[in-house]
Parts: sequence; structure tokens; C-alpha cells
Amino acid sequence: MIPNTLTIAGVDPSGGAGVLADIKTMSALGAYGTAVIAALTAQNTQVVAGVCPVPPDFVALQIDTLFADVRIDAVKIGMLGQQAVTRVVAERLAHWKPAHIVLDPVMIAKSGDALLEKSAIQELREHLIPLATVITPNLPEAGVLLGSSPVDSVKEMRRVAEKLRRLLNDRGERWVFLKGGHLPGNDTIDILHDGDRMIELPGRRIETKNTHGTGCTLSAALAALLPRLEDVPEAARQAKAYLVAAIARSGELQVGSGHGPVHHFHAAWPAQ
Repeated sequence: MIPNTLTIAGVDPSGGAGVLADIKTMSALGAYGTAVIAALTAQNTQVVAGVCPVPPDFVALQIDTLFADVRIDAVKIGMLGQQAVTRVVAERLAHWKPAHIVLDPVMIAKSGDALLEKSAIQELREHLIPLATVITPNLPEAGVLLGSSPVDSVKEMRRVAEKLRRLLNDRGERWVFLKGGHLPGNDTIDILHDGDRMIELPGRRIETKNTHGTGCTLSAALAALLPRLEDVPEAARQAKAYLVAAIARSGELQVGSGHGPVHHFHAAWPAQ
């Protein structure tokens, strides 16, 4: 059965991040993608020029109308922007109870522009994170969630993963996927932790500036893979492998002059 997946996120007109990147990822991995728009942005590969919030009531209406008709097997949550939107997304997902929720706590764009109100962080921590099957923060985002400075070693990442796991609900399998892309050096080691197992996912840095939307792509890949695999560590390994290949082939695209997108359809399009 082809899984139906949902992304709740913002729109990046350049297509490298947000809803458009999520739908590309889900499609590339064999899932049928649907979307709820949580925010509009004016951005390209260099800058976020503006953010236009979507009214919280309309975000709720989008979610309720979709779930009332479509079987949703997994949800990916990305940029929400506002505290009120964060609250309403948590409320509606708690009501509909999808089997899998992958939460990417999007806070800052590659350009350095803020994508989440500071007032929304507590809402995220207290009401949305406990619903997640997997959360996928990078090191700076983990620091914000824990109210601490970002760490820069694998040893410290393990400690951070343990602290983040305490924010998750203890009912069923709940995982932290702590991304190590901000570590110094050429290793990009990620940590998976479920409160018991601590799994390292090794990787090597790829020299490219085309890293726009990598976090969106990884979390969307997890949402696409989880309904079929029903195994978080295996879904995480396959999602990371997909992202690594998408980054490696990103040079075949020519999109903008800043942080370009990864190549979501690297496996389907002929190599250039």
C-alpha cells in the first residue's frame, strides 16, 4: 500500500526547503504527499525577505478537513512560525492521533533569518514534542530547546540526546535523531536515542554550498519511510543515505547563487 504522508510547514518559493522540498522527498521515496501550509515566505537561496503568517484557525481547518477524508500514515512538521500556530497544530494532531509524527524544530534558515517566534519555543517543547515519534534537531536547535549552548563533540551529543529524550512522551517508541552536521571537522555523525539504545550514524562532510533544505529533506524522508518500515533506526539509516546522495548530486542543479537545494530526484533523473 502506498502511504499517504502530510507535511505541515512553510512555503519556500525557491523550492529548496519547506513544503515543496518535503513533497519532492516524499514523492521520490514512494509516498503520496499532502500538505498543510503553516506560513508563507518570500525567500530565495540567499535570504528570507519576509514571512507572512497563516491564521491559526485556518491552519486548524486545513488539518481537520484533510484528516476527515484522507488516511494519513505519517506527518512531518517543519516551520510553524508562530506560537498560536504551534499550539493549534499540537491540538489538532492530539485529536487525530496519526501513527507517526516526525518533528523538525525549524528555527533558523540557512541564511541566518529567524523562522520561529521566541514565544513559540516553550509551546513546541511542552505540547508538540511530546506527540512526536521522532524529533530531528540540529545542534543549535537542540541548544535552544534545552536552554544551553550548542555542543561540538560526539560525547556531548550523547548527553544532549538523553536530555532531549526526556521531553518526549514515554508511550510507545519515541526517538531523538540529533544531527551532527554542525560538528567541527569532516565527520557528520548523527545520534539516535530512544531512552535505551544510543546509535551512531556515521557520515563524512561533502564539500558543497548546496545545503538549503537538508533538515526538511531528512525529516520528510523519515515520514515517507516510517509507514513502510515500522522501524525507526532502519528508516533513519535509509533517510540519511537518501539525503547524502541528494547532497552529492546537488551540483547537477543550477538554482540560485546562494545555498542551493539538494537534488531530491537524483535517483530518477539521469546524471548530468
